[in-house]
Amino acid sequence: MSKILLIVHVLAAVLAVGPVAVAASMFPAAIRRAAAGPATDSSLETATEPALRSAGYDGSAMAGARLLHRICRVYAVAGVAVPVFGFATAGAMHVTGDAWVLVSIVLTALAAAVLALLVLPRQRALLGGAITGNGPARLAMYTGVFNLLWAAVTILMIVRPGSSTGT
Repeated sequence: MSKILLIVHVLAAVLAVGPVAVAASMFPAAIRRAAAGPATDSSLETATEPALRSAGYDGSAMAGARLLHRICRVYAVAGVAVPVFGFATAGAMHVTGDAWVLVSIVLTALAAAVLALLVLPRQRALLGGAITGNGPARLAMYTGVFNLLWAAVTILMIVRPGSSTGT
């Protein structure tokens, strides 16, 4: 049973966290392109927000940024499966109290908090036309922190300090 849970846990991580990491990383550049203007006539037609259209935002780039934000939102919800199956796997393998698992839990919670409290709200604000100063750069920094936290969790899952597997 632990092998099946581990397979589902890893698949959930790859299929749910991977798209969030990639889409969130692409978002700051997409929103910068949208704000860079000047928009062409055809791209202005695709900008649905009248304020953005009149401000000269590139509608095609805005559509791309909206798609990336939707990917982040949808896959963030799907990503809840990762810790759920992680807990189930740790329980089945009797490693729930191991230090590397506890550290992974804390890092996963931090990554979720960064995504829910910093990345997604700032993406939404930038999509609303609040593209000012260092907004995209700050979002890129938060996204980088999110990705680094997941990289650390992935390393802990592979290396498993103190493991007797010799890996």
